[in-house]
Amino acid sequence: QVRLVESGGGLVQAGGSLRLSCVASGRTFGSYTMAWFRQAPGMEREFVATISWIADRTYYVNSVKDRFTISRDNAKNTLYLQMNSLNPENTAVYYCAAAYSTTTEVLTIGARYDYWGQGTQVTVTS
Repeated sequence: QVRLVESGGGLVQAGGSLRLSCVASGRTFGSYTMAWFRQAPGMEREFVATISWIADRTYYVNSVKDRFTISRDNAKNTLYLQMNSLNPENTAVYYCAAAYSTTTEVLTIGARYDYWGQGTQVTVTS
């Protein structure tokens, strides 16, 4: 079992930045491909970014490329999402997710993930 707890969300003006964190407890964090998803009001959950367990591969949804950076510190059991140049379209609840993996894969499909956090709200005002 893996427990994921996100933090770092908040209210920010357009053009601003936020850094989300996700702390994992339970099984070995380094055995998991990790990802960030988000869900805006009235919308389906959307993939944002993913990182392999040794951080040698990352993948982003096109709309956040060059603005968001996913990273992880396996020694601290923590996943990060640095979000720059935020705009109102980025307003959503952001969730971190973990998928047990024996390869350095990246996964964009939510159904492939085994564990989810409770989410952290990000609100971007214009």
